[in-house]
Amino acid sequence: MKKLEGNGLWESSRMILPEHRVQMQQRRQLLKRRDRPQLDEQAIEQIQQRLADSLEHKTPVTVTVYHPYEPRHITGHVESVNVHRRRILVDGYWIGMEDIEDVTS
Repeated sequence: MKKLEGNGLWESSRMILPEHRVQMQQRRQLLKRRDRPQLDEQAIEQIQQRLADSLEHKTPVTVTVYHPYEPRHITGHVESVNVHRRRILVDGYWIGMEDIEDVTS
């Protein structure tokens, strides 16, 4: 009767089908997914000011870039700004303006 207590027979059975393992991993990834943050006008102005200062004075900044599962950080100075495509070049990486979460000096 011990095996039928608690979780029953499943307690001693540790076998998971490969298809179920893949589904469980995909489900865990979906639960960790982050939404893109919505920045207010003041935050956008601060970000633009810090980027302009970095471009003008060649000061280093750390740009926090949106990623669905964890934020990415790129440190360097702003090398170029492409207004038409709405992106900036920092340390050799093109970053879309809509992907910028924060900029720190």
